[in-house]
Formats: sequence, structure tokens, C-alpha cells
Amino acid sequence: MSYVFGIDGGGTKTICLLMDENKIVLGRGEAGPSNYQTLGIEKAKQSIQLAIERAILSANIKVDRHLNIEAICLGLAGVGRPKDIEIVQFFVQNLQLTHNLPISQLWQPKNIVVCSDCAIALVGGTGHSSGIAVISGTGSIVFGQNRQGKTKRVGGWGYILGDEGSGYDIAIRGLQAALKFYDGRGTPTILAEKFQVYLGLKNLEELVEVVYRRGWGVKEIAGLSLIVDRAAAEGDRVADDIINSAVAELIWATKTAISGLFNQTEDFEIVTIGGVWGGEANCRGRFEVAVSAIAPLAQVISPRYEPAFGAGLLALNALNS
Repeated sequence: MSYVFGIDGGGTKTICLLMDENKIVLGRGEAGPSNYQTLGIEKAKQSIQLAIERAILSANIKVDRHLNIEAICLGLAGVGRPKDIEIVQFFVQNLQLTHNLPISQLWQPKNIVVCSDCAIALVGGTGHSSGIAVISGTGSIVFGQNRQGKTKRVGGWGYILGDEGSGYDIAIRGLQAALKFYDGRGTPTILAEKFQVYLGLKNLEELVEVVYRRGWGVKEIAGLSLIVDRAAAEGDRVADDIINSAVAELIWATKTAISGLFNQTEDFEIVTIGGVWGGEANCRGRFEVAVSAIAPLAQVISPRYEPAFGAGLLALNALNS
């Protein structure tokens, strides 16, 4: 029996799945973040190694020095350029030499697959390699691949330069709208009251202390998108406009990806991934309606599998290539 590792490495955690040649998950391990761009190579490598070790330990199989793991795929945040791929491939080759991993033989270079976390999200979401992934969580990005293997990435430039339609984008717009209303220079909205109650503030002026002095980061601010979503679901016009604007940005990015990959006669799947799609304001329903107008043959789906499973599928594909 041959085995592979599928690894999903992000800025928060690293997940490793141990899979067999029949696509059955035998073990799962989790560790800390592995974005080497922010952590450095050594810390990223430590998280990846620990996730692998834990996946092996959790597997209900006999583990010895002859475990026949033939391929590995790592879908990592921060890996978008050829130089990044070279760096990751190099430290994975070194990782094989550790005495903690029961690997019977060194992986061939073609069996060390390194790609972006978007690529494994698409493969995991659809269960195959073609289609489009529209990811909207803390950040946002659209990534697609057609049946000929051509890829297209739209957005994903981070919270300062982009991430339109993301949780962070929605939250910031909501906070700005609430503060404008508080100032008396904006449209009336229940967002002001909702943020105040949710954060336990005496008044909205205390937002300055919360956001700046407490050192809130992108993730914490993005979490406030739920407040905007809930206000939109309750009929607040300002919040609803923010949600519509976010969906419009994601549609625009999706349309751009579609035009670069598929023609009007092709059917394909669009998988929606991330926390923004699960809100009460029906972002996903709004998105589906808009998609039907620009790509009638496309089907909008929810993820079939997690990204780490997609990495496992790509590792298995490497064995058959």
C-alpha cells in the first residue's frame, strides 16, 4: 500500500492528512502556523514536521521505518512565486532526513508538490482540479483552473491593498458607517448601537481604545463582519448596501477569472469557501443569482472536502503523472 501526505499550512495552523492510494484518510495531525513569509523557514518547518508526526501517530496502522509514503503536497499560505516553491521544496527534502519521520525512501522531486493554499482549496472544494474557488473569510481571493491546466488568480492582495469582499472589508466599512452616523455625517444605521452593545462600550468613541490601543489585528476586526451581516439580515439599509457591495466585488473578481479560463459553452463548478458565505444575510444566495447571469452553465457549490484533502489528492496525482 502506498501513502501520501496532504498538508494545508496557513497563518493560524497547519493540518496534515495521511492518505492511502484509495483516497482514504488514515490519520490527521494539527500544529501551529507555517507561513514562512511571516514566521521564517525554521518555524514553518517545525510546524510542518509536527503536523506530520501527529498525523502518523493518529493513524490506525502499524508505523515503522518501512511506511511507504511516496508523495507529499504542501499547500501553503505565502507561496505564490517560483522562488517560494524552491525554498519549500528544499526544506522538505531536508525534512525527510529527520529520524522522527518513518519514511522508507526519499521522495523524488516530482513527488514533492508545493503550491498555494488557494490551489488545494479549489481541489478540496470541488474534489478535482478544475473550477473556481471564491474564498472570502478574513481575506479574499478568487482562484481558478481550467481543464487544460491554465490557472488564474484574482485579488488576494492583503487587507491594505485589496481583499475586497472579505470579512475585514465588510467590518471596516461597517465600522466607518457607524462612526459617520455617530458624527452626524452619515445615514442612520443600527450598526452604531450593535457595535456598542457587542463590544460593551459606553459610547462609540471607545472604539479608538479597542482598535488602536488594544492592538487589534486583521483577524479580530474581520470578526466584526458578523455584526454587519446580522444588521443586514434585520433590514438595515446601510448594512445591506455593504453586503451587496461585498458580493459585487466577489462577482467582479469571479467574472474576471471566468473570462480568463472558461468559455460560454463550458460547464464548471464554483466553490464558495470561507466564513462570509455562512452569514444570515444570504451572501451566498445573492452571489448565486449574480453568477447565473454571467455564467449560466456554472454551478455554485459548497466545499466537498477540506483543503488538506485537496493537497492529498494532488499528492496522489503526482504518483500517477
